[in-house]
Amino acid sequence: MQVKILADSACDLPLNFYEENNVTLIPLKVHINGEEYDDVKNIDPITVYEAIRAGNIPKTSQASPLLFEEIFTEMGEKNESGIYIAFSSELSGTYSTAVMILDQVKEKYPNLDLTIVDTKCASLGQGLIVMEAARLAAANTPKEEILKDVLFRAQHMEHIFTVDDLDYLAKGGRVSKASAFLGGLLNIKPILNMDDGKLVPIEKIRGQKKVWRRIIEIMKERGSNLSSQVIGISHADNEEMAKEMKAMLEAEFQPKQVYISAIGAAIGAHTGAGTISIFFLNEIPSS
Repeated sequence: MQVKILADSACDLPLNFYEENNVTLIPLKVHINGEEYDDVKNIDPITVYEAIRAGNIPKTSQASPLLFEEIFTEMGEKNESGIYIAFSSELSGTYSTAVMILDQVKEKYPNLDLTIVDTKCASLGQGLIVMEAARLAAANTPKEEILKDVLFRAQHMEHIFTVDDLDYLAKGGRVSKASAFLGGLLNIKPILNMDDGKLVPIEKIRGQKKVWRRIIEIMKERGSNLSSQVIGISHADNEEMAKEMKAMLEAEFQPKQVYISAIGAAIGAHTGAGTISIFFLNEIPSS
């Protein structure tokens, strides 16, 4: 029996990916003006950015415990084997809730063979792991081999990103309001990354072109055999810039593929519009 792959919507893959690759979608929740939405399923990221521009700050919450219970119970009934590739536990309670519900369901179905992985990743960094796991599962790869690949990629996935507007990070407490004000005046752009599942600023660069040059330098410093990789780009309502970045990466590294995806509503509610993120491995799996 084919290994079942589950992923939450924080991996920022489009709805058709789940449908076409037999991956079970677990949506995070997005709240705007008292209304609750299922990320990816019934809210578009543009709705989030329009709400932000109108002064309505969206809220997000973890995936539904009831949905976890339904999915895990059905797997137990069907005696399915699976891997849930989860959003970083440092950024959401979704992983810990899934673990708690799995423990409960296993009281009734003790032989349920489901492994939940805390990737410590987000957005397309998590998404690239899901994509490869789905490919391996479709090829009827044994669960142990898929899990080994998932864990390796989660450990070695780099997240490098920059935001268009420091003001929005200031609202979330990521930078001081004074820094945001000066950043706007001086056209200063932060470069951030993920460190053990947490958002960490690493540099501030003045000028957009210098930011892109520095990101390519960081990729050269941290990346491993980038020509053999699938590199990910996710963007928040900034597709043109994502396409420009793709062209730059293809010219610089000649990667196997550059995959572009829109940042979903749940992640976008925290980054704001204009964000561009780059994802790649700092070490590649041995063949």
